[in-house]
Amino acid sequence: MGPRPLNVVVRRRGPGRRPERPVTGVPAGRAQPEMIAGGLPPTPDHDLQYHGGKTIRSLAFTNLYVGGAQAWNPGLRQNIDAALAAAMSDAHLNNVMMQYFANQSIASTFTPSRVLPGAPPATFSQADVEALVGQLYARGQLTGFDLGATVFDFMLPSGTVLTIDSSTSLQGLGGFHGSVHPPDGTTVYYAVGVFSEVLPDGRTNGIVAFNAPWKNVVATFYHELNEARTDADVEDAIRAGNDPGADRFLGWVSPQGEECGDFPVFEAEPDLSLVMQEVPLTDGSGTVPVQFQYSDAVHGPEGPIPAPHTAGRSQKHRRKRRR
Repeated sequence: MGPRPLNVVVRRRGPGRRPERPVTGVPAGRAQPEMIAGGLPPTPDHDLQYHGGKTIRSLAFTNLYVGGAQAWNPGLRQNIDAALAAAMSDAHLNNVMMQYFANQSIASTFTPSRVLPGAPPATFSQADVEALVGQLYARGQLTGFDLGATVFDFMLPSGTVLTIDSSTSLQGLGGFHGSVHPPDGTTVYYAVGVFSEVLPDGRTNGIVAFNAPWKNVVATFYHELNEARTDADVEDAIRAGNDPGADRFLGWVSPQGEECGDFPVFEAEPDLSLVMQEVPLTDGSGTVPVQFQYSDAVHGPEGPIPAPHTAGRSQKHRRKRRR
């Protein structure tokens, strides 16, 4: 196996740079440098390859706010909910992602959010989020959702430090996505993200790219939800480790183990404004803060486009070459 696939969003700085996460790769196509965001050079070696794993064409999601009502200003929650729902359903943004679904239309449905009871945690780990998912499922609080197509977004409050493996949000970790398998064999998909901001002591928690923390949150979860829709079962591949069959769980992943949101962040460093921008909504109702996703069609990060790429320029559902 090659490098382990990423299911996280991190900046390349300090010991929190990308956790090691496995996959072999694909030959590159022809570059279209004029289409790439911010004038970045084409990087065909990082093109995504379909490995046969699950993708979610019609995605559903809801936001679950950790830390109780005392930790969340209602206006902040409203901003996050409205902007994330609008971004995930925007036609021009989805035109970029359609190339990973054989140019078929894609959709997303947002279910109204809720605040989870409890005190704001000082730290929150992968074990913590997976335990919380299991508790909510066992208590019947996830009933009524199509679990095969739904991602539960766990929003961490201001000040909480997120960790996974040896990475923390104080070192550039913004969030990650994964899945949990309760005892009955069901799969529950989740994403978790930090409230990215500059802390009172001057340290940066998470990935700060916008002038308001809630915008950073939206961009982080836009990243994670697009990765979940194109590589739903990556956590099963990670759990399988060096099993020769581990990569059968993977959807769209690069030869370096990157999902659709990863390399744009790495490539844009240190100027994240090249790939993290407020873009106009297709319906003219305003703008949303997003992170541009990797596009095989242009071999780099791409912002909203008025029409999907033609089949000849997209990678379609081409499987990786077996060794």
